[in-house]
Amino acid sequence: MSNSITGKRKRPGDILLYGVIGLFTAAVFAMTVYFVVYIFSKGLRGLSLAFLTTAPNPIIGTLGILPSIINTAYIILLTLVFAVPIGVGGAVYINEYAKSRKLIRVIEFTTETLSGIPSIIFGVFGNVFFCVFLNLKVSLLSGALTLTIMVLPTIIRTAQEALKAVPVSYREGAAGLGASKWTMIRTILLPNASGGIITAVVLSVGRIVGESAALLLVAGGSAMYLPRGSFFQQIQSSGSTLAVELYRYAYSRGENEVGFAIAALLLIIVIGLNLAVKLIGKRINRGAK
Repeated sequence: MSNSITGKRKRPGDILLYGVIGLFTAAVFAMTVYFVVYIFSKGLRGLSLAFLTTAPNPIIGTLGILPSIINTAYIILLTLVFAVPIGVGGAVYINEYAKSRKLIRVIEFTTETLSGIPSIIFGVFGNVFFCVFLNLKVSLLSGALTLTIMVLPTIIRTAQEALKAVPVSYREGAAGLGASKWTMIRTILLPNASGGIITAVVLSVGRIVGESAALLLVAGGSAMYLPRGSFFQQIQSSGSTLAVELYRYAYSRGENEVGFAIAALLLIIVIGLNLAVKLIGKRINRGAK
């Protein structure tokens, strides 16, 4: 009995299962490493200061992705401004205010359904609703609104799980001290769930950075000129992001070297975001202790 409790003797079936799990884990890890190394080996040599800080000029035959970098930053900023308050607010409502289990199930089913819809369908909807019906035209603003709908399920569900992880005793302690519900949410619940909320934001940024199909329909595919005018004028004009430029160079033009360079830059951005989340998470955990 002691051997079975301590786990020193394992059945052949358990050993086989552990071996299969370990094999699949090693295969996934190896594929990921190979993918990252292959992209970097092909793309890092194409990254240069001129490539990152200039606009493309077909007259003199130069390449540059600075307009796409700026458009990507605009899209990320606008999408997060729209999506984060709505997503976190929706998670707070579901977790703290909604009383009807049927309503909660409907909302959860809706968010899960939205997360499974292909991005091209979001692009068609965004083009019809935002570009045509609301007369926002093909623009960065239309792209950000479309991406807001796309990332809302990720933010809502991840933030909801983070809020559920906060101990009930925290809520009871705040209520015992006479704090209102909103005060409890603002001062106790959200700060303790901030790690999960930040994770939701980073996951959303990852999807925003990598999206191309929907943005081709709602934001446009032009990145020939540097932004001009005010911020509000720029977001009302069309423009392509890094992912869209990757598609255009690699598939439409057949310029694979440029495509690999953009892919390497996107990987650097994603890896940087993940490292930033880990650092922020460690600081939050230290602050909580």
